[in-house]
Amino acid sequence: MYFIPSREKLLGMLDDLKKDELEKFKWFLRDRDVLVELQPIPESQLEKASTCDLVDLMLQTYTEKSVEVTKKVLHKINRNDLVQKLSDSKS
Repeated sequence: MYFIPSREKLLGMLDDLKKDELEKFKWFLRDRDVLVELQPIPESQLEKASTCDLVDLMLQTYTEKSVEVTKKVLHKINRNDLVQKLSDSKS
C-alpha cells in the first residue's frame, strides 16, 4: 500500500494558479525532460482539462508521486510559495 495524496490538497494548489500559470503547469506535465523517469501526460488529455480533471489525471498517472511532480512543476513556474505551502501541509 502506498500514500495517495489528498485530491483536495492538490486541487487547492492548482486553484491558486493564475490562468497563464496553469497553462505552463500543464505544459511541463507533458515534458519528458522535466518529469525524468515518469510518464508525461499526453497533450490531448491536458488540453481541455479543468483543474479538477488535472488533479484526477495526475493521481491516475503518478499516484503517490503526484505531490513530488506538483512541487517540481511549481518550481519550474516560479511558484515556490506554493511549494512551501504544499510542504507545510504535508506535516
